[in-house]
Amino acid sequence: MTERLPDSDFLALVEPFTGSVKEMRPTERGFMSDVLVLIDGSLGRFFVKGVRNRAGGRRDSLIRERLINDSVQAISPRLRWHTENDRWTVLGFERVEAEPGRFEPGSPDLPVVLDLLRRVGEIPLPDMAADWHETRWDAFVANEAESKLFRGDSLIHGDVAPGNFLVGAEGGWVVDWAWPTRGAAFIDPAFLVLQLIAAGHTPAAAEDLLSGCPAWAKSDPRGIDAFATANARMFRHRAERSPEQTWLRAMETTAQAWVDHRGA
Repeated sequence: MTERLPDSDFLALVEPFTGSVKEMRPTERGFMSDVLVLIDGSLGRFFVKGVRNRAGGRRDSLIRERLINDSVQAISPRLRWHTENDRWTVLGFERVEAEPGRFEPGSPDLPVVLDLLRRVGEIPLPDMAADWHETRWDAFVANEAESKLFRGDSLIHGDVAPGNFLVGAEGGWVVDWAWPTRGAAFIDPAFLVLQLIAAGHTPAAAEDLLSGCPAWAKSDPRGIDAFATANARMFRHRAERSPEQTWLRAMETTAQAWVDHRGA
């Protein structure tokens, strides 16, 4: 669980980059980091993200986020600094004035969100991501042929959600590149369709909103069918394992509605 405020060891680690801390407050977003705070310091204003410096997924995801930042700065906040000690690995990003995008029907944020998605699809695959093959849904496909439909040469954000597509007065940003991968171009647009349905759109209306997205328009329908079905299986599996997480059952229902619409 994300800590509300970091300890003195964490602050001592970041203060050479933030300067003396004038104000610090936790953010409401994010579940995969141990510390998420907004810091106003004598050297600037930063969004600071930290994880325990232990081998494994969280630390690895922060390393990927650090490595990918140069390639995604056209649509993402700039990484200003990074640091670590025996206990912490930390990233410090520039602060942007924006709020989570609203995905519900009629939202004025939807044009910005769709434009951000299009721009993600235009980013060339960085050399560093050549071996970051997309495998997250492999355990939930029917066979190896379906998993191959998720392979490709596009840079995938992989977590298209309102909290990661920020909208402000000066534009929009895609944040939380915690696990970018190399995969089929339709994956991020398909992820948005799933989120749009969860926000109240019908499956048909959600797909129609993506009609102008090149990665969606050129996609193999078999891949989208496999993705929709894999997500229904994934959320069903996770909901059964964690029945107290009611949002998982809601997402299973959402994913199944999309499967039913597609006749997958």
